[in-house]
Amino acid sequence: MRVGDRIKLWMHQIAEEVQSTLPDEIHFSFREHVLPLFFPFLGWKPKLKQPGVLRADFQAGLIGAVLVLPQAIAFAAIAGLPPIYGLYTAMVLPIVAALFGSSWHSVTGPAAPTSLVIFAAVSKFAMEGSPEFINKVLLITFMAGAIQLLMALGRLGRYISFVSQTVVVGFTAGAAVLIISNQMKNVLGLRIVSGASFIEIWQAIFQHVENIHLPIVLVALYTLIVAIVSRKLFPGVPHFLVGLAAGTAFAWFLGGPYLGIPFTADVPRRLPAFSVPGFSAYNFYHLMNDAFAIALFGVIQTVAIGRAIGMKSGQQVNSNQELFGQGLANLCGSFFSCYFGAASFTRSGLNYQAGAKTPMAAIFSALLLGVLVLAFAPYARFLPVPVISVLIILIGWALIDVPTIRGIHRASKQENFILGVTFFATLFTELAFAVFLGVLLSLFFYLRRSSAPNIAVMTPDSTDPKHSIVNTARKDVPQCPQVKIIRIDGPIFFGAIDHIVSEMRSIRQGSEKT
Repeated sequence: MRVGDRIKLWMHQIAEEVQSTLPDEIHFSFREHVLPLFFPFLGWKPKLKQPGVLRADFQAGLIGAVLVLPQAIAFAAIAGLPPIYGLYTAMVLPIVAALFGSSWHSVTGPAAPTSLVIFAAVSKFAMEGSPEFINKVLLITFMAGAIQLLMALGRLGRYISFVSQTVVVGFTAGAAVLIISNQMKNVLGLRIVSGASFIEIWQAIFQHVENIHLPIVLVALYTLIVAIVSRKLFPGVPHFLVGLAAGTAFAWFLGGPYLGIPFTADVPRRLPAFSVPGFSAYNFYHLMNDAFAIALFGVIQTVAIGRAIGMKSGQQVNSNQELFGQGLANLCGSFFSCYFGAASFTRSGLNYQAGAKTPMAAIFSALLLGVLVLAFAPYARFLPVPVISVLIILIGWALIDVPTIRGIHRASKQENFILGVTFFATLFTELAFAVFLGVLLSLFFYLRRSSAPNIAVMTPDSTDPKHSIVNTARKDVPQCPQVKIIRIDGPIFFGAIDHIVSEMRSIRQGSEKT
């Protein structure tokens, strides 16, 4: 018997034994809710036997592995970590999230916004890249993953839809501006204190304009131009890789280290190994608020990406299952030197466009990335820092969803307000506070609308042979002098009681009975 068949038989035996111990009335609930939560991959496993599915997934995974290699190094730089941690995150997290999530095309791993949030949360307590910094990053990843997992077990994923997409768009746009600002020191060759705020970064840039390093600027501009031109002329070719290759060649052509052009640190040729994050009461206390905000934002981003791709593929994404998959991925990843990750729109979109059929594409991508790391990791030290920073700037620019922002601008003043407040809070306050503020504003306006339901006065239409009931505000018809009929357009809950009572008193001013 094959290993896969043994595992399948073992899981079915466990399921039958557990069901045999449960009362008959909850068997249905167990089959419908518990088994899919812990073994969701059984739902798409039979699809792998269809002709051409595995080949399509392997091809999509290969493309994804090539793309994520430079991206993982860039995202690790945003998080203030050595490049290998970004690669580890892109190897471990996609496998767990693919097996236990619900989306067939989302690819989990390092992402620009979550990398920035991780850096902002931990840089307050330790120097970036230091052993203490790395330990705190792994711990906050464990904490955020545990929070996501507990939320999923409490079936709180269904409430993710109550958080407005405007919050995600506003925070992501603000994070994109911060990402671009943080990389300006590397493309200009300036020394700026690590962890500087948005205002401090640009103050330092304008105060030290005369210290700009010209060779570094030339390499950055050349990389940027080549990447943009290749994207327009050859849309099917990954412009990140083209820009990376062209910028690296140009940097060495100019003279490389002899001109003071910095290069990335060595990347060890090894796969993720098991390690335990350093737990301490002090770190738990100081990182808890940020861990909760990171967990919340990560799952909101993942669900939003899964639903966006699901609208194209026709698949319905289960928010609670995605929450479970993300939580388990981050929790497990923290024991294999991975930092917090979420779904990536770039890699998820490419995965779908490349023809992926099942989550096996993400698993193939992670496994193939491990092969690439073992084969080419020593050559990463030849990558110039300004080239990597330009790729990060391009990634940050792509995060600003201009069409959606325009749609929000035309939609309503309330959504505009939420977008603006979240965006500027991201730039000028703590990132965790910006997430909480955006979510609270979104819930505030939702509760404001639901706590004041419209109360319509209805009456039979005497001009209609069928005497249909009509709204008197829309059609002026004679009303019964003795009885009033009302319709409450909204939920009746404790928050709406005051409004409903006030409206009822206003309606009862006349002699009619209500």
